[in-house]
Amino acid sequence: MPLPKCPRKLGIVGAGGWGTALAVRAASAGFDVLLWCYEADVANEIAHNRTNSRYLPDVTIPSSVRPITDFKPLEECAYILLVVPSKAVRHVALKLCSDFDTTNVHFISCTKGIDFESGKVMSEVWREILKTPYVSVLSGPNIAPEVARGAPAAAVLGFEDENLLQKIQAELHLPAFRIYTSSDVKGIQLGGALKNIYAIAAGCVDGFKLGDNAKAALITRSLAEMMRLGTALGGRRETFHGLSGIGDLIVTCFSSFSRNRTFGERLGKGETPHQILASMHNIAEGVPTTKAAFQLARKFGIETPVLDGIHSVLYSGKSPKEIMQALLERTPKPENL
Repeated sequence: MPLPKCPRKLGIVGAGGWGTALAVRAASAGFDVLLWCYEADVANEIAHNRTNSRYLPDVTIPSSVRPITDFKPLEECAYILLVVPSKAVRHVALKLCSDFDTTNVHFISCTKGIDFESGKVMSEVWREILKTPYVSVLSGPNIAPEVARGAPAAAVLGFEDENLLQKIQAELHLPAFRIYTSSDVKGIQLGGALKNIYAIAAGCVDGFKLGDNAKAALITRSLAEMMRLGTALGGRRETFHGLSGIGDLIVTCFSSFSRNRTFGERLGKGETPHQILASMHNIAEGVPTTKAAFQLARKFGIETPVLDGIHSVLYSGKSPKEIMQALLERTPKPENL
């Protein structure tokens, strides 16, 4: 078990919107935060202006958040939150373990995605490369700007060791940010990853201006797909009824801040996937996750019509309207959840 050196000194790897929001919230609660930034100009802006206009505009970053561009200072931290895009996880993990001893730190994966190369969830990739079992996961319905400004929110922390899980829960407690616990490490991550796919579909409904009835129906059937695929991949059914399942699905499908919902809305209004991706600073994780989840659904023989439709739009050039019509024309059947 890693021995915490300074529980009030927190490391965060990744200065995108979510990483920066977590840094702001933790600093406001009295933590000293080391925020690793991939881009030197982002680190420079945080250090001198106390802002991150590229990834989290209109938010003031407290002075107790110290931006860094190398990993060595993270040796001072008891906990390190890993908040990088899924496509960067392998590269960052290799760099982390080459720069300092990772065996005496507890890592917390906050990345919502599935590794396309292996089909593994992010904690499995981190553990494999960092060569440590001490990687827990944090997920839930957490929109970055709201968390940064201190609005009430909740998340679920997942780890297999109940005693250590409760210790982390207590030490990382933040005001108005409730942390619940679960031992379903895989299910938590599958909920957080898969919901991004369905948020793209929900955004298409917004882009078509089809209304709330259509969107509610789509989200309900999306949850059924999430549970079918998620349980086949090793998650517990009840986890998908919790914060990292239906909770995250709801907020990501409805929030105006949701990158994946916004991506889908732009698809519904006629833009192509390439045009949208080229204009975005932040990653819409639902795009690579769709590719990985589609392959896993085929491997396990799981019926996923909504996922299949989004995959056809993103990777086969089908139009969103064509896919929407095909979904509406499917053979009627009993409601199975």
